[in-house]
Amino acid sequence: MLTEAAHLVARGGGDPLAVVSLVAKGMLVTRISVSDQAVQLERLMRRYRTLPMSLADACLVRMAEVIEEAVVMTFDSDFRIYRAHGRKVIRLLSPEGI
Repeated sequence: MLTEAAHLVARGGGDPLAVVSLVAKGMLVTRISVSDQAVQLERLMRRYRTLPMSLADACLVRMAEVIEEAVVMTFDSDFRIYRAHGRKVIRLLSPEGI
């Protein structure tokens, strides 16, 4: 997820080191391990395979399931479709119009 975030920041003309800086300051936190969550990630990716859902997106949705107070920062409009636990709208921090 972090590498994708850095890639998207760079693609948008920003400094990908900003992502690392947010992690270093504790402002950006990841709390799941792909190996620990593989079954749940596979479930999500199968559910949304028609979009298709990337592994990075699945990780963010899974974090929103695990961490109730989570807010997902994204530019990806698919997050308007994704649901935590199959039904719960995910809280987003995103630009208007996505």
